[in-house]
Amino acid sequence: MAHLVWWPFIVLAGVVVGLGTGLFGVGGSSVATPVLALLGAPGLIAVASPLPATIPAAGVAVVPYARSREARSRTAAWSVLGGVPGTVAGALLSRLAGGSALLIVSGAVLIVAGWRVLRPVDETAREKGEELRHHRAILVVTMFGIGVFTGLLANGGGFLIVPVYLLLFGLRMRAAVGTSLLVIIVLAIPTLLTHWALGHIDWTLAGQFALGQVPGSAVGGQFAHRVQGRVTRQAFGWFLIVFGVFFTIDRFLGLHR
Repeated sequence: MAHLVWWPFIVLAGVVVGLGTGLFGVGGSSVATPVLALLGAPGLIAVASPLPATIPAAGVAVVPYARSREARSRTAAWSVLGGVPGTVAGALLSRLAGGSALLIVSGAVLIVAGWRVLRPVDETAREKGEELRHHRAILVVTMFGIGVFTGLLANGGGFLIVPVYLLLFGLRMRAAVGTSLLVIIVLAIPTLLTHWALGHIDWTLAGQFALGQVPGSAVGGQFAHRVQGRVTRQAFGWFLIVFGVFFTIDRFLGLHR
């Protein structure tokens, strides 16, 4: 196993990722996996070990969104219907992909997701997205596909769900974040159980990371309601792009050392 840095740095990394959970509606693993890899966690351990913190972190982050009715429970319920079986299938497929490949994919997807979030959404597109969201079969099938990718990369799926809600299904930023957090709470359960059964989770590392992520997500969720949705959306997009580029370059260099 690769050498990990001193544990307070892992806790601090959890705090930073938790702030992103509350602000941007990402479950944490999409960003936590690259962070833990950079801190020394190997392959599938970096992929799966953030999962135990994902559920409580999303749970505390969603509270202010639920209070302001910006978490759409009906949309979340239909999303879960497609997403749960997808996450199980994706988690089982992760054994075939291998840790190094999954880490490279994680970085690349961050870049693509960030670019999509930065794209403007006009009112006409938003209205069409709202109509599309009411076609439940399309919502379920779309979330099944996201679920497969979520299980494959062992994360809550928010880094994909939020852009899809924004660009395809017509939700505004805070509604997309709040609804995503509801979905993440449920989708993370089968993903966690599957990767646990496969032996991919380092529970010591997971506990250290959770010590930072859970309180960080609570703070991020409260702060998000003091910032305009457009500003949050732009910050989210650029953060994903910059971090994704840095991480992908680092991983490619690591593979060829």
